[in-house]
Amino acid sequence: QVQLVESGGGLVQAGGSLRLSCAASGSIFRFKTMGWYRQAPGKQRELVARITSGGNTFYVDSVKGRFAISRDNAKNTVYLQINSLKPEDTAVYNCNSWPAITPWGQGTQVTVSS
Repeated sequence: QVQLVESGGGLVQAGGSLRLSCAASGSIFRFKTMGWYRQAPGKQRELVARITSGGNTFYVDSVKGRFAISRDNAKNTVYLQINSLKPEDTAVYNCNSWPAITPWGQGTQVTVSS
């Protein structure tokens, strides 16, 4: 069973940066599009970025130009560089395949203060 472990979150001031990491186990990683998702308090989980096995990326409009997703296939790890953080980016961030078919990890909390 694939396991996902996210890390790198924290409390930062608006305008700051974070780099999130997601370590995936299992061979499924190399053959899947991976995505980063987030769930803010009282809201549904949403996809914010995804990356194909070939490195093609997609971002939702609200994060374009500020977020950058990347992957290291050799390490089975996906990254999310978050710059110019805004209070509305506050959420629990998870990675998963896209579509999300693997069990969710515990996520990593990102809190942005104004």
